[in-house]
Amino acid sequence: MLKLPSIDQFISEFDTVLRTLAASAQSERPHPDASVAELEMSAADKQHAAGLMRVNHCGEVCAQALYQGQALTARNPATRDALREAAHEEVEHLAWTEARIADLGSHKSLLNPLWYAGSLAIGIAAGVIGDKWNLGFLAETERQVAEHLQSHLSQLPEQDAKSRAIVAQMHIDETHHAEKAEELGAAALPFPIAKAMQLSSIVMTSLSYRV
Repeated sequence: MLKLPSIDQFISEFDTVLRTLAASAQSERPHPDASVAELEMSAADKQHAAGLMRVNHCGEVCAQALYQGQALTARNPATRDALREAAHEEVEHLAWTEARIADLGSHKSLLNPLWYAGSLAIGIAAGVIGDKWNLGFLAETERQVAEHLQSHLSQLPEQDAKSRAIVAQMHIDETHHAEKAEELGAAALPFPIAKAMQLSSIVMTSLSYRV
């Protein structure tokens, strides 16, 4: 049986929303591009790189909301811990992508509040269904994100080694999250659900690249 959150927990969760959407994220680890030289890029390449990094930042905003919702409704402490650990690393990804977007002279997606609300609702629903499906949702999400990041490594401008360094480390982290979920007993999601997740990701990617 699910327990309603206490007032203190509600305040804590609301603080997570505000920090994700309104504050600058902080990274405990060094930024992966810290020692990478900034090379000259054309205006078009900069704009393209910024669009891709905006999509990646938006994905991390969605991940924060998704894991927040899943952790709120998870029944098993080990499942909650796995979700909160993944969310903690996603904060670092937020910091890395946000800083890179600023370096490229661009802005974060204006649609982030919309994506956050939708992802939070999906995360809560996934947790209500049960822990093995909750973990399955985590594993499938991370697999799709890892594939998405791999595709960005081939799409980023050749001169943009800084963005590549960030995306490469994010890919390593996301793959680890998927593996951890599988170790904890994640159930394989039915094909229609996995496909629906993929299609919704395409819509989010297309809009966030531009706005």
